[in-house]
Amino acid sequence: MIRYIKNNDIDTDKWDECIQHSFNGNVYAYAWYLDIVHENWDALVQDDYERVMPLPVSRKFRISYIYQPFFVQQLGVFSKSILTPEIVQDFICNIPKKFKLVDINLNSYNTPDRNLFHISPNKNHVLDLINKYATLSEKYATNTKRNLKKSLKYNLSLVKGIKPETLIQLFRNNKGKEIKNWGETEYQRLHRLMYMAIYKGRGVVYGVFNEHNQLCAGAFFLKSNNRLIFLFSATNQQAKETAAMTFLIDSVIREFAPGKLVLDFEGSNDTNLSRFYKGFGAKEVTYPRLRINNLNVFFKPLYKLMLRIKNYKTIF
Repeated sequence: MIRYIKNNDIDTDKWDECIQHSFNGNVYAYAWYLDIVHENWDALVQDDYERVMPLPVSRKFRISYIYQPFFVQQLGVFSKSILTPEIVQDFICNIPKKFKLVDINLNSYNTPDRNLFHISPNKNHVLDLINKYATLSEKYATNTKRNLKKSLKYNLSLVKGIKPETLIQLFRNNKGKEIKNWGETEYQRLHRLMYMAIYKGRGVVYGVFNEHNQLCAGAFFLKSNNRLIFLFSATNQQAKETAAMTFLIDSVIREFAPGKLVLDFEGSNDTNLSRFYKGFGAKEVTYPRLRINNLNVFFKPLYKLMLRIKNYKTIF
């Protein structure tokens, strides 16, 4: 039986145990992670937490809706046992009808019937780090090898464990100036998320410094459920000129290969980013975006506003 459970009634111990032992579990679905990125999340739970589906619920203009939070790529149905399209369908059909708008990303192991729901594919890129670094780097694209060789001429150095606020400030001083829909709330949430992940031993921040010991690039990675997730990054103009991000990612691959981790680049539908990730030998995989829109005509502008906001969720 699938039950709708309000946030205060969720057994977070059983919830996290389900995510930990789900064959498709990911860090975004743990209770501590959801509590930070979307405090008022509810859930669908089957039986005694055999399968679960987080629901990031919100309310605006007296409309209840479910929407993908910032800093979360994939949610959907998580299961400790077999997961069929029919089971995923049952979960979707059990989303309470009071939610007039649903726009969320399911995970790559959820394959609902496209004839029954409005489903569109999103792209992700992953690299299995099971092979030795020499084997992996040999498969880099020609342009990636060229940029890596270029970066080595600038005497760049990689520092592990720089402060989260240092990386966030680098972003704010550069790409962040273009992001009008980001305010202090989003930056504070990211800051809290990074520190909590580090505290739990699931997060690490890398910084790339030039020969004058100035930070020019950085990235935050999450390590969970056999994945190393490239969650957030920042660069300045000098980083672009020195190929510092290529240097950083290559250094991370060198650190963790060979191993059981999969490097998850967390995107992207953007052609240029896709080409950049594939340059490291990453393979393209897809995950579904689910949309249910039962808003009447008077509230269509609300949905358009949300779409504009959502466009900023893939900026890193």
